[in-house]
Amino acid sequence: MRRLAVFLASSDGHDPAHAELAAHVGGDLARRGIGLVYGGGSTGLMGILADSAMKAGGEVIGVMPRGMIEREWAREEVTELVICDSMHERKAVMADRADAFVALPGGLGTLEEIFEVWSWRQLGLHAKPVGFLDAGGFWTPLIGALHSLTDAGFLAASTLEDLAVAPDLPGLLEALEERLRRAPRPAHGA
Repeated sequence: MRRLAVFLASSDGHDPAHAELAAHVGGDLARRGIGLVYGGGSTGLMGILADSAMKAGGEVIGVMPRGMIEREWAREEVTELVICDSMHERKAVMADRADAFVALPGGLGTLEEIFEVWSWRQLGLHAKPVGFLDAGGFWTPLIGALHSLTDAGFLAASTLEDLAVAPDLPGLLEALEERLRRAPRPAHGA
């Protein structure tokens, strides 16, 4: 895995453990030689993640729509800042630049982004693995709700089993790598 797209909050949240997690993930990815692709923000968990990766000498690619840059929300001190025209384009660029996707603590935007790339994988539009870093059990209630969808017949058990979930970064990276090794590539090369 050369690059990992990370979706997470542009705010700090209430629990300082989330900021510590973002800092740990950014630094650890850099030390492992895994490039970071993220939403390009300078605030909240996004900013902490990018700062930590940059301080550890990592590659950091931020992707942000022009309108958000005009509001001065971008962290410009990154390896590369990709400016796009819309949120839709932002997600497409992030998906193109990454080999896998992970959700850290966040809200609606984080959920929307991770669910979109997960549904793309399920539809065969790409073969890149998707996961949730469930540190401190943050995503446990959501994973429980997803099991309810499977029980109700709205989410295939195989789709849910394909989702990588781990309480720590090493375990999650291992699960993502395992899915990369076994995943057939779509015919269109996405």
